[in-house]
Amino acid sequence: MNPLRRLVISSAALAPLGCAAPTFDRGLPVAAPKQVPSIRPPQIGQQWVYNKINQFTGKVQDQIIESVEIISQQITISRTDQAGAKLASEIQSSWGVIASDPHWGRVQNYSPAIPLWPEQMSASWSKQFSTRYSIAGFPENSFTWQQYMYCAGWEKLTVPAGEFVCLRYQNLISFQSDDLNKYDSTRHEVIWFAPQIGRWVARETSGSYMVGSIGAVLNEGKTAWQLLSWK
Repeated sequence: MNPLRRLVISSAALAPLGCAAPTFDRGLPVAAPKQVPSIRPPQIGQQWVYNKINQFTGKVQDQIIESVEIISQQITISRTDQAGAKLASEIQSSWGVIASDPHWGRVQNYSPAIPLWPEQMSASWSKQFSTRYSIAGFPENSFTWQQYMYCAGWEKLTVPAGEFVCLRYQNLISFQSDDLNKYDSTRHEVIWFAPQIGRWVARETSGSYMVGSIGAVLNEGKTAWQLLSWK
């Protein structure tokens, strides 16, 4: 069975990221806003600070500062760690459409760019899309990427930065790994997006792949982010 189809079929039975260590209280379901909220547009100097948490241990690994640095034909969000070291930037081709994504450990460049959050702030919205990605520095090699994004409802979520009404959505991803030893690679994300801040207040990710002749399934990348502050 296609890995993406398998993820879609099984997603209804999945709690957010299965048995991952809890990082914050789950959201409280709330009624959809009477008026569809608009997403805050980007401006130079906007900033979000996140705790990055290892979900295997539940411990904070780092604090990541993300700031809108450039707005031109593309939008560049610079990133630094708690020590002030510069990390790879996130690049959006337009607001909410990602072309260069550093959140997976190595920078992935998508062609064409893909939605970063739902195109409609509606609990009933969903979309499946396909693209190809390459690893930064190796543009000559590209790999398939299939993603199903769907909204799961509005929730009130409390994180260190405060309480927010968020649209919770999930990404179910099947992709071709650049590592030839890995196959049936999948990723699963649960994201709480707050239109008022133009970004997520919490994000949890997990991945799996198969390897070897016996088809052993291995997990990887159980990571969470929770918002500490924003401006």
